[in-house]
Amino acid sequence: MDRRLQADLLRRAARDQRVRASTPQTFLSPLKALRFAWVDGGNAAWLDRVVRRRGWPGTALVGRDAAHAAWLLAQHADWRRRAQRRFLRTMREAVERGDADPRDLAYLEDRVRVNAGLPQRYGTQYGMTATGYGPRPIEDPDGLHDRRARVGLPPMAE
Repeated sequence: MDRRLQADLLRRAARDQRVRASTPQTFLSPLKALRFAWVDGGNAAWLDRVVRRRGWPGTALVGRDAAHAAWLLAQHADWRRRAQRRFLRTMREAVERGDADPRDLAYLEDRVRVNAGLPQRYGTQYGMTATGYGPRPIEDPDGLHDRRARVGLPPMAE
């Protein structure tokens, strides 16, 4: 267990959440957007260095809570999409080894796909659509329930 890396991940995730909690959901001023970009960009650059040196910081290395924190930083790495795709690849390998949460991977996969203009696979990403707020387009909606069940996500109806 790498206690220093664990503490760094938890500290960075807490800061990520403080920035988001300080911003009303209905209004994102240019100053707040810059703050998001600064915090998220810094976290993404830092996590990218960690991943390049050590691979995905999974549960064996940093524990469950810090591994989830690593996912949170990756999920919010929208300003560094190349790094976000690298996070997806390395996290997928960690899930295959049993060293990361498949639910977190599903969220990251959907985020990367939506950012690339592709339909999501698990229905985890929401936003404004032609009919109002709801899930972004979903690939193979008929198979959605089974895909979600395989990774431990509840049915969309919930």
